[in-house]
Amino acid sequence: MVEKNRIQELSLEDVMGERFGRYSKYIIQERALPDIRDGLKPVQRRILFAMKEDGNTFDHPYRKSAKAVGNVMGNYHPHGDSSIYEALVRMSQNWKMREPLIDMNGNNGSIDNDPPAAMRYTEARLSPFSQELLADLDQKTVDMVLNFDDTRYEPTVLPSRIPNLLINGASGISAGYATEIPPHNLGEVIDGLVFLLAHPQADLDQLMKFVKGPDFPTGAIVQGIKGIREAYQTGRGRIYIRAKTEIEDLKAGKKQIKITELPYEVNKAALVSRIDEIRVNHEVNGITEVRDDTSREGLLVVIELSKDADPQGVLDFLFKKTSLQQAYNFNMTAIENQRPVSASLKQMLSAFIRFRQEVITRRTNFELEKALSRQEIVDGLIKMISILDQVIITIRSSKNRRNAKDNLIKKFDFTDHQAEAIVTLQLYRLTNTDVAALQKEAKELADKIAYYRLILSDQKELNKVLKKELLTIKKLYTNPRRSKIEDEISQIKIDKTVVIAKEEAIIQVTKKGYLKRASYRSYKASEDNGLSKDDYPVFLTKTNTLKQLFIFTNKGHLIYKPIHQIAESRWKDLGEHLSQTTSGLLEDEYVVSVIIYDYPLSNEQKKESILLTSSDSFIKQISVENILPTKYYKKRVNTVISVKENADLVSAVKLSGSEKEIIMVSQRGSIYKLALSEIPAMGAKSSGSKPIRLLSKDRIIDIEITDPNKSQVLMLLTERGHYKLIDPLELPISTRGLLKRTETVFMSGDIIGGAQLLAQHTKNELKAFTNTSKTISFVSDASNISEINGPFKPKVKVEKNSIIVGVRKNQEVN
Repeated sequence: MVEKNRIQELSLEDVMGERFGRYSKYIIQERALPDIRDGLKPVQRRILFAMKEDGNTFDHPYRKSAKAVGNVMGNYHPHGDSSIYEALVRMSQNWKMREPLIDMNGNNGSIDNDPPAAMRYTEARLSPFSQELLADLDQKTVDMVLNFDDTRYEPTVLPSRIPNLLINGASGISAGYATEIPPHNLGEVIDGLVFLLAHPQADLDQLMKFVKGPDFPTGAIVQGIKGIREAYQTGRGRIYIRAKTEIEDLKAGKKQIKITELPYEVNKAALVSRIDEIRVNHEVNGITEVRDDTSREGLLVVIELSKDADPQGVLDFLFKKTSLQQAYNFNMTAIENQRPVSASLKQMLSAFIRFRQEVITRRTNFELEKALSRQEIVDGLIKMISILDQVIITIRSSKNRRNAKDNLIKKFDFTDHQAEAIVTLQLYRLTNTDVAALQKEAKELADKIAYYRLILSDQKELNKVLKKELLTIKKLYTNPRRSKIEDEISQIKIDKTVVIAKEEAIIQVTKKGYLKRASYRSYKASEDNGLSKDDYPVFLTKTNTLKQLFIFTNKGHLIYKPIHQIAESRWKDLGEHLSQTTSGLLEDEYVVSVIIYDYPLSNEQKKESILLTSSDSFIKQISVENILPTKYYKKRVNTVISVKENADLVSAVKLSGSEKEIIMVSQRGSIYKLALSEIPAMGAKSSGSKPIRLLSKDRIIDIEITDPNKSQVLMLLTERGHYKLIDPLELPISTRGLLKRTETVFMSGDIIGGAQLLAQHTKNELKAFTNTSKTISFVSDASNISEINGPFKPKVKVEKNSIIVGVRKNQEVN
């Protein structure tokens, strides 16, 4: 029967809090975080200690890894064998450890993240470097505690002669804490320790003259001295690690990118697979082949490029989109005095110096006690030799060993230890003991004892010992720096043209807002352009995928369409409608103009201007820089001019800088010529200025830009197909705000349907478009001087109940 007082009533919150607190403390101190002194986690420390205990050192043959794992698991680390073997393997991998602690024979994995062979197949032993972590362990230099089943003792920390925490780094995650300490160069860290030993008040700038930054086992390029300094000051900071690459020339003008060093802990196989995926999906233009040429001579990944590829642009894209460059975040957390701390560089170096001073002190005390004990015995033996015959008689007359010891102590005043040493001597040694050798040993012991006492009493002498040990370690194990450090982090700007394959394309945009992209072959193979009966092309051209379209609608909206983003289709297909991808279009909205630019826009193009004109004679210039695409350009329209009610945008014309004058043509036949300098530049939200007054019920239908230095002719075409040629030079300049009606059509009910500026002295192929979706081809002979400034003449035959609503130059693609 359970006693009542053994039953406790506790809240679930208290029980869970207390249990989780104990669990958290355990995994923080005993599982995931390294000790600031030897830089090891408990499982790593136990592996090294167990292998040393078993004599599995670098000067002995390899032994099965399974034996080492079994010893560790059975004696010190009661956890899964897989986790122990994983820790054992990691300590042997030279692409993860700057100085491997385990020497493994067999498959211990690879930089491609291949798994190691099972522990029954591999063999392991301690590396020479790990011996420096275990040195002096048998000289009472560190505390020993009972193992999990109280059957044997294990060290709480190894008396490491090397600053392993900085040399090999550490990574781990525990409850509420994580650590990410990068590897460093042994020679640099030891130089920093020696300097700090001589200058305890040294600041970070002085220490960083020696410890310049991380030195990863895989080399590569470390960028961001500011992040390194921040990490060394606060324990946290960010740097970027970039692969070491070079661009090499090949035959026939081709190039290739060679990758010889990778960022720390990057999976090479996954990286190669990702780059090949980019090649297959055409995410970047120019990669023809990716192959892994890694051999015993070293790491090598080769990326072959096509002849027209931009090598630096491709490389920048790969830096941005793959693990060829990646961020590394310092989180220098370690266990100090049984507590997790975020340590600075000086704190880590100082902690190691204090630890080594303690180890040397304890080792010296051990050696002193040992020397004093031996000195006592040697003094006794020397005294014994001087009275050897009496000692022998005394021993022979004694009843037993205990009695012999007592008699020697009583008669000759030997100490207990001296008497014990005398009675345990074998008989032949009593006669052959060399007093000179004993006296020499006594002198040597006296010198040692004096030296040990000097070390223990003089801090400077102790520091000399520490410095000598550090310099010896440096001489034995240091090697050149592998990672190159650059002060600044390179800003990666991906040239958009690099990610687009340059392909020829036929582009068509119709009045109703349908656009399509087709190959030249498809265009030539089909006579049907897929248009509906009441639609016609506003824009048709042969171009390439490194261009973009600025599409203007009658409502003053602008839609951006990079050509590479237009899905390729057959020429006989209708294509996609603007409203399928862009919101904000109205039901009665249609396309009035299309301007083509480079993709992306060049700086020169950004400085250009566009002339916008509405049907109610409002006009303005607007800089391309003021209407650049926003991040939402794919989803919604952008307003570039405020169009008033019952009016429409009728023209958007790119200004090249050579134009001098503009000609505005109204529906009722009024023609206005203005100096381009009279048109002000305005923002996107404005309607523009109104330089002229229109007659009642009249509206602007077209605008043309002319250069007085060129021979040009203005063609007017009425709704019923009559046309007239006008010499722009004979048109007077209209004064701002004053109406100048140069020409009016006096035919009953006939108004202007379209206008076009043509080159003089040439024949021009034109197309007229009707409101019944008919396209009428005709030729305007601007070379016939007699027709210029003549009357309107019939030119285009228009069906009954049909009128001309537009005219354009022939846009057939050759």
